[in-house]
Amino acid sequence: MLNVVGLHTEYASPKGATVKAAQDVSFEVPEGKLFTLLGPSGCGKTTTLRSIAGLEKPVSGNISVNGAAVYSAAQNVFVPPNKRGFGMVFQSYAIWPHMTVFQNASFPLEVGKKSYSKKEIETRVMRVLESVELAHLTQREATRLSGGQQQRLALARALVMEPKLLLLDEPLSNLDSKLRDKMRFELKRIQRELNITTIYVTHDQSEALALSHEIAVMREGRIIQQGTPRSIYEHPQSTFVADFVGTINFAKATVRSIASQGNDVVVDSEIGIIHVPNCPGCKVGDELVVCIRPESIHLSDAPPGPEHSNAFKGTVNAKIFLGEVLDFQVRMGDKIMLARSHPSQKTPVGNPIHFMVNPADCIPLKDNISISSH
Repeated sequence: MLNVVGLHTEYASPKGATVKAAQDVSFEVPEGKLFTLLGPSGCGKTTTLRSIAGLEKPVSGNISVNGAAVYSAAQNVFVPPNKRGFGMVFQSYAIWPHMTVFQNASFPLEVGKKSYSKKEIETRVMRVLESVELAHLTQREATRLSGGQQQRLALARALVMEPKLLLLDEPLSNLDSKLRDKMRFELKRIQRELNITTIYVTHDQSEALALSHEIAVMREGRIIQQGTPRSIYEHPQSTFVADFVGTINFAKATVRSIASQGNDVVVDSEIGIIHVPNCPGCKVGDELVVCIRPESIHLSDAPPGPEHSNAFKGTVNAKIFLGEVLDFQVRMGDKIMLARSHPSQKTPVGNPIHFMVNPADCIPLKDNISISSH
């Protein structure tokens, strides 16, 4: 449905330097899917979205929807944003304060080039307001809506034109934590029910994991990994992706032996000897980083049996109660490991504790991206 090929977008900084905001960005989004551009501030995700919308003019590349180019450097095509037929919702909802809910939602139909009858406008507006569960508030003033209701109204206003493509730029960032969690479910429901192709921009990895069919992780203007939420989380291809998408422990290691068959290796690491599966191309002496998610660490006051190949002993350095889980910091010499456990694990701070990690939950990485201290 949406096809982006070799997109390069640049702009001048306030000091006159050229900022290469998007560099060789390419991806496809099938019809009805939600595709997320995920990355830290300044990585180029919003510039990429604005290039798709037509609010930025790229320097090279191609953007097409259903086979029709809306931008092509080679063919000298640039369709203005108001003629692309896309819906867009920004961080600020830009709700008209002097209008009712109905008037806000109907505004695009009333000012657009195409003329609609009063009956057609009412039918289309009520259909989108019902989809975002605001049909009972048609005559309420926009200023009297909650933050979540305003967000849904902004979404309804974008949907009322029945856009070919919906572009969402951090639409939940202004909401409080609890409302943001609720709106994730709302957005997912609306997108699935209406089967609308959506590009979503966020720096919030939890949001990306919760909403997306597919995620592209961006860094310094480039897509560095693309895949399903599960594959991005469980199989990061660099320490940057592993660190950015979720919480993770890094243990520097050196390969000490390799299995006679397969790609399994044994490494000497900062926390001890670790058995690591599936490290193709690894050789004895190679330096690795072993990545372990906190929820993959199993804590116990009793020492584990000999059947556990990855078993370690440390000291509880600190712990934080989070309601449904308890986060432990386990100290092993100079290394701190973060473990996520059930609140029933009550080992006091300062006491020894044992922990085990299934080899299948150890992710070996060989890259030169610097590792933040954990």
